[in-house]
Amino acid sequence: MRLIPRALVAAAAGLGLALSGVAPAVAAPAPSAVHVVTAIKAKPVTIKTIPTKTVSGAAKAEVKPSFAKAKGVSKVKAVITVKKGSKTVVKAKSSAKLAAGTYKVTTKVSYVYKGKKASVSKTQTLKVVKKAKKKPASVAATGWDCPSGYPIKGNGSSMIHHVPSGAFYDRTNPEECFASASAARAAGYRASQR
Repeated sequence: MRLIPRALVAAAAGLGLALSGVAPAVAAPAPSAVHVVTAIKAKPVTIKTIPTKTVSGAAKAEVKPSFAKAKGVSKVKAVITVKKGSKTVVKAKSSAKLAAGTYKVTTKVSYVYKGKKASVSKTQTLKVVKKAKKKPASVAATGWDCPSGYPIKGNGSSMIHHVPSGAFYDRTNPEECFASASAARAAGYRASQR
């Protein structure tokens, strides 16, 4: 019996709300996720890293500014300033010739984009390294022993080369010593049979 009065009270309350013009409270729907896509604006000028340079002997490496520009960029002027330690080696030049060493290189690019003048700069550490000297494949022998790093004995009169584990190695007085058996073969020597 208790169920009937509760149902009547609920119906009467609903009817009263409807007739009074007041809307019942209803939970608002949760807002849907909003995704905003922003375009990444490309820079008009991008300065690239200058790669490590290699030089032979006392030669010098030529270093120039390295950069990329977008369409619409005009009147570009690119210069570099080079420091070695606290000493300025080159200041605001379009290129520099550098000997082996470590340098701080500042690249500055001035340009006009959409009618506006602007500039961008970047500092990097640049290494100019000497090319490693190539070890010779053979050296002239002095006496019965070959120098370290050249263990293969070459007998010039027979054009036979001997390896340290060979039977005739200790008995051979070499005219030439090689860094490897392949270097001896490349010089025209054949391997000992024993």
